[in-house]
Amino acid sequence: MVLPETNSTFLIFGQHLIATMKLASFNDYRIGVVEDRLVHDVTACVPAWLDGMPEQRMRWLIDNWQQARSHLQDLARSTQGLPLGSVKLLAPVPAPSHVFAAPANYQKHIGELGERAITKKGRSAREQGFFLKAPGSLVGAGEAISLPKGSKRRFDHESELAVVIGKPGRNIPRERAMEYVFGYSCLMDITMRIEPGTGEEERSMRKSFESFTPMGPYLVTADEVNAPGRLANRLSVNGEIRQDANTSDLIVGIEELIELVSSVLPLRTGDVIATGTPEGVGPLVVGDNVTIAIESVGEMTLPVIEAAVTAPRAY
Repeated sequence: MVLPETNSTFLIFGQHLIATMKLASFNDYRIGVVEDRLVHDVTACVPAWLDGMPEQRMRWLIDNWQQARSHLQDLARSTQGLPLGSVKLLAPVPAPSHVFAAPANYQKHIGELGERAITKKGRSAREQGFFLKAPGSLVGAGEAISLPKGSKRRFDHESELAVVIGKPGRNIPRERAMEYVFGYSCLMDITMRIEPGTGEEERSMRKSFESFTPMGPYLVTADEVNAPGRLANRLSVNGEIRQDANTSDLIVGIEELIELVSSVLPLRTGDVIATGTPEGVGPLVVGDNVTIAIESVGEMTLPVIEAAVTAPRAY
């Protein structure tokens, strides 16, 4: 796991004002504020009754952010902090109601997969809408990407900016969309590719194997990302740059994506929208190390491993 230096805006540690706010979910779904490679445990800022469903702690915090923030600040100031390398970072929103994803949302990505592509030439997220990934496919920076045991299929990486929704909304016009954004995270959309004539499974299924949605390393609050529509987005495998683009190249921007999704069904607090991948997607194999880095949001590296057990229905 490789992580950048981190800070937090709303908190004062010692005598200095910290620059950014980063929230983490770690170990047994505890909530942390990450600063200077330390995780300050602020789990006590959420109600004790959530101990019975700890994976929902972060969603509760987002939903009650204005009321809970002051208590969170006090807790962060009063705790010594754990070394970042000593904790297991989970997906920052471990159990969202939905993980929405935009297909074909960078022009240069459209058509690069050749016969394995399922997007018709010239069509983008604007025409196709969105698809869903299973929330159960989420993992964090302290975990691994696990490929099906013994599989001969091709599995690809896709590097994406994730948008986390901060309050419920329905039929949200794009002019008001950013009011509904709580923050951002890095997200990899791992995908089992179709094999024309043999394996042509539905998109959501091919992208929803356990561990196929790494997200993290933490959740950066929206006020700390000045220009989400102009962020460098880079992914490398074993140190080799595979994807190198900018969110300014998105065909359908964040505001329009929120408008699109909320026109179909209500957005809920903690929902995740993966904004699409640029060109350069490519295969992963067991033993690889995959690094995603998005400007102002974070960086993380996950290993690629093989699942321990062959599934009854193998792929």
